[in-house]
Amino acid sequence: MTSLAPLPQIIMEPIVRSALLEDLGRAGDLTSDAIIPSDYKATFALNARQAGVVAGLDLVMFAFLLVDPAISMQLRCPEGGKVSAGETIANVSGPARSLLTAERTALNFLSRLSGIATATAALVEAVRGHNAKIVCTRKTTPGLRVLEKYAVRAGGGANHRFALDDAVLIKDNHIAIAGDIRTAIERARGAIGHMVKIEVEVDTLDQLEMALEVGVDAVLLDNMSVEDLVQAVAMVGGRAVTEASGRVTRASVAAIAATGVDLISVGWLTHSAPILDIGLDVPVDGNCSRRLN
Repeated sequence: MTSLAPLPQIIMEPIVRSALLEDLGRAGDLTSDAIIPSDYKATFALNARQAGVVAGLDLVMFAFLLVDPAISMQLRCPEGGKVSAGETIANVSGPARSLLTAERTALNFLSRLSGIATATAALVEAVRGHNAKIVCTRKTTPGLRVLEKYAVRAGGGANHRFALDDAVLIKDNHIAIAGDIRTAIERARGAIGHMVKIEVEVDTLDQLEMALEVGVDAVLLDNMSVEDLVQAVAMVGGRAVTEASGRVTRASVAAIAATGVDLISVGWLTHSAPILDIGLDVPVDGNCSRRLN
């Protein structure tokens, strides 16, 4: 069983703080402050209303603690763990005003990241038995990339580059301006450091052959048919990392993995995965399975 490294506090705290400030506005929680006595204590349960994979519990804790350090949280499910509909993920206790003030921010993070982790886990399960890894892309919510890519890892997937300065990815527009793949690769290689890897996007087997002649670290096989992917993997013959991309669905991902590609990149994991429905309710009994492998 692999461990999921938590996000550093220095990364999480400013994101959560910004979200709370957005919600609190200029005057704070008018509703809770007006209705609930300041000394009223309560315990609520974070309950999954759908089955899925949990991600974002540290962000939840930050949301509650930044509103009120007197709040405590008791986990019932580990980060990256599977939960069934109706099961309790965690219990939170403390001043009721503070709990309700932080509720929506906490749930927004938890539901969003758990939805990404759940969608990723479904694809990871679909390709089980093959060597292909499920990876995300840079198609992320502005300002939340580090969280969304973390959620992919929580679901058993892996991350593609985080930003433009991680690696060189030569795409169709770069090639069009450079004139051809060879020129684009040679210009990139002449401009970067020896530690930076180069990946090139190809749409056809002819383009792939040219990229292999020049030499690259990875090839992005974009929108190729399963038949072309099989031929592309054979052409590469282990000389570069192979990445399949484009129109990947739960129904098609196993066939893509069976072609022998190393990576399958899926943009919708971070830009369109549905949230996992989670609510803050009166506590109920519930258990959670162990963390995913």
